Amino acid sequence: MEIHNGLEHFNANKPVITIGTFDGVHLGHRQVISRLKEIADSVNGESVIFTFYPHPRLIVSPEENTLRLLTTRDEKIDLFREIGIDHLVIFPFTTEFSKLSYEDFVRTILVGKMNISHLVVGYDHKLGRNREGNYTVLKELSKELNFTIEQLDVLLMEDVNISSTKIRQSLETGNVARANRYLGYDYTLTGKVIAGNQLGRKLGFPTANIETLDEHKLIPHDGVYAVRVKIDNSDYEGMLNIGTRPTISHNADHRSIEVHIFDFNQDIYMHELTLYFVGKIRDEHKFESLDALQEQLKKDKESALEILSGQ
Repeated sequence: MEIHNGLEHFNANKPVITIGTFDGVHLGHRQVISRLKEIADSVNGESVIFTFYPHPRLIVSPEENTLRLLTTRDEKIDLFREIGIDHLVIFPFTTEFSKLSYEDFVRTILVGKMNISHLVVGYDHKLGRNREGNYTVLKELSKELNFTIEQLDVLLMEDVNISSTKIRQSLETGNVARANRYLGYDYTLTGKVIAGNQLGRKLGFPTANIETLDEHKLIPHDGVYAVRVKIDNSDYEGMLNIGTRPTISHNADHRSIEVHIFDFNQDIYMHELTLYFVGKIRDEHKFESLDALQEQLKKDKESALEILSGQ
């Protein structure tokens, strides 16, 4: 896969293009990308994903602080690489670019700079200023500018249309199993190990405190989860607590991410690790004593191992 930060050096043979933010690179996105590759192969062309950085909402509505992403820029690159496309264009999203009409975008960029052969869009795709570029108007423009266009139907699972919004809602309620089904892979968080209060060590369950690398990355609902952990290309199993440490703290505004890695005793302070959410064990709640918490942690470990063994 060739990565282009902008279009200065872009060159492709009969480019078959799809456009979007692709947050999550979920099964709905993968349906579009699969068709993209199929068409590119049929015309001896090259598959191209055109996406943006930073996320458009950070530019269009900078005063908002509600954006939560399923995938970071680097995570998306890795997922696209795994899928196997020819070109990934990461276009700088600016205030000026946000004012571009769909027609100007098609004429100056897709046709003028990329020489588009075919455009593949999802069932609800719209582009350009105020999202005015829907399938109907794009199809008319394609006839004038001599490229073809195809719109795909919605992908349904469990009678629900798969979307980034539905996946975010699942994670925000702690339903990682459903989120993973819609994603087609286990939801991940990558972060750096930072200093903690060492309480877990005293309880016999030492934890690594995690600080996420991207402030906009979505953190699932508070609770205890069964996770897989990757550190320095080695894989482990563990259980993760997200919450406010209510047994020992009254600071309800600060969410903590703490992972206990099974059968592990290395010093990983300031190391990066990646957490793969497999299933939720329980909600977080306050215990009457540290002894009660310790007993619950033993049960949580049994539950985590059971969930992880069922993968």
